[in-house]
Amino acid sequence: MPAIDPVTLSVIWGGLISTAAEMGSTLLRAAYSMTVREGSDFSTGVFDAEGNMIAQGDYSPGHLGSMAFTVRQMLEWYPAETLSPGDAVICNDPSIGSGHLPDIFMVMPVFLGERLIGYAVNIAHHIDVGGSAPGSEEVVGVRETCQEGIRLLPVRLYRKGEPVAEILRIIEGNVRIKDVLGDLRAQYAANLVGAARMRALAEQYGPDVLADVMAEILEKSHEGMISAIQALPNGTWHFEDRLDDVGPGTDPVPFKLALTVTDDRIICDWTGTGEQREAGLNCYMQYTRSYCIAAIKGVTLPRAPQNFGIIKCIEIRAPLGSYVNPRPGAASGARSVNANRIYEVVMGCMAQIVPKRVIAASSGFHNPKIFGAASPFTGKPYLAWMSAVGGMGAHFHRDGNEVTTSPTNGTNTPVEVQEMNAPVFVECMELIPDTGGAGKFRGGMSLRKDVRLVADVGRVTNLGDRQKSVPYGLDDGLPGIRARAILNPGTAGERELESKGTYDLKKGDVLSMQTASGGGYGDPRARDPQRVLDDVRAGLVSVLAARELYGVVVRERPLAVDVEATVRERAGTLTPVS
Repeated sequence: MPAIDPVTLSVIWGGLISTAAEMGSTLLRAAYSMTVREGSDFSTGVFDAEGNMIAQGDYSPGHLGSMAFTVRQMLEWYPAETLSPGDAVICNDPSIGSGHLPDIFMVMPVFLGERLIGYAVNIAHHIDVGGSAPGSEEVVGVRETCQEGIRLLPVRLYRKGEPVAEILRIIEGNVRIKDVLGDLRAQYAANLVGAARMRALAEQYGPDVLADVMAEILEKSHEGMISAIQALPNGTWHFEDRLDDVGPGTDPVPFKLALTVTDDRIICDWTGTGEQREAGLNCYMQYTRSYCIAAIKGVTLPRAPQNFGIIKCIEIRAPLGSYVNPRPGAASGARSVNANRIYEVVMGCMAQIVPKRVIAASSGFHNPKIFGAASPFTGKPYLAWMSAVGGMGAHFHRDGNEVTTSPTNGTNTPVEVQEMNAPVFVECMELIPDTGGAGKFRGGMSLRKDVRLVADVGRVTNLGDRQKSVPYGLDDGLPGIRARAILNPGTAGERELESKGTYDLKKGDVLSMQTASGGGYGDPRARDPQRVLDDVRAGLVSVLAARELYGVVVRERPLAVDVEATVRERAGTLTPVS
């Protein structure tokens, strides 16, 4: 391969990254469903002609980590010689794709004349793909993939630019919400944009130069990742956490990791993690791999664009039949609840190696789906995607972000959008004071979101966690608080719901989601008193908690830190609060 001058390498590399980003912008703007349009639950990528991932958009780690392996498996079903310009192959099989049926991959070959120069790829989370529960993320009562929705092994959806009508009809007949068809067309449009940008690069620089640059990108990225790994000490570190349960009355799932650093790779060995379960939560290897990669890359080489050159330095091991590597056919629709646990267990190991680069455990999310056969406003079926995301865990030098997903890229869907798309009314959406894990830097706060059903009847599939365990803190930082899900709070009929389960609703019922909060980092009594005062002024920390948790005495009129009393409080010589 001839030497590539640095300017050409930089320009083409930047062009490929911007291609993936533009694909994402197209998909976002063309999508029909709120899961993609407002929830940003999609990802994009650019691949070379051999099926190596070269560039990705900055979207969901659960998609991006699996994409490099999924595309290769899909191309085993549709080798390059069987594809034509304008073709698109889709797949949502959990053992091939990103671990559950709602995520549909779409792969499009890109040609310059008759020469294959690469692939434009995207994946989108579809709002419903059938199955026993609205949203296709049932937890309780499902034991196998076939109960969860329509399963698509790799199949051609577009042939030479024309949709395969028979495949679209099969999909349409198996989903509750027709937005799915619109989102599939949006995925195709996004890949068309990606293909056009890749062809433009090949036309400008020549297909041979483009191929050489792609190979150089992989080589340089691989070398950079090896250098980052070599800066770490060799050894093996252990950490464990747990998922609360897999439904009402079930046992927790232990997550146990041995993370080993060698001279040229990092190995994540999940031996000792619980066995696969008869519930829709099993975590296929692609998804396990994705969040291991996300955590490790975020700590070792955070600013480098992700591609296969980096990923191949990270090895994931898990016994077949375990919860994080179930046998094909295991139910997995609600597997997204595992993202935090995998990521945070890896972070727990990395905290022992490079403590200044990691974050404490984050809040996670509530992700209930409310479905009804007929909206009183439209007469059509509705599906309300009612996500609620709390705060992130704290870092060595900063507080955890508020209402920000970690490690996924989901969002708190705007209230107006949710009320416009379904017969619901959001009664409150607010931070809960005194909930962030205390520390020198505190964790993000818990979020409360109350949703009232306006339709006559509905059914909610609840999905969350951390109602029994808490997000951990680091370096003497305190943990976050537990999550809660409450039906009709503050009434005589108030009822605490399990974090995972399906419940019937009637008109006027209120579902209150209260997320966990992020863990703190460092001793709370080492926190800058001015930061504590700022939190008191913002209504995030009470005057009482400022003293009890942080050792900061705040005068209430006017609000100010009592410096002398704070020194005595932190020294243990101030009279205790009665």
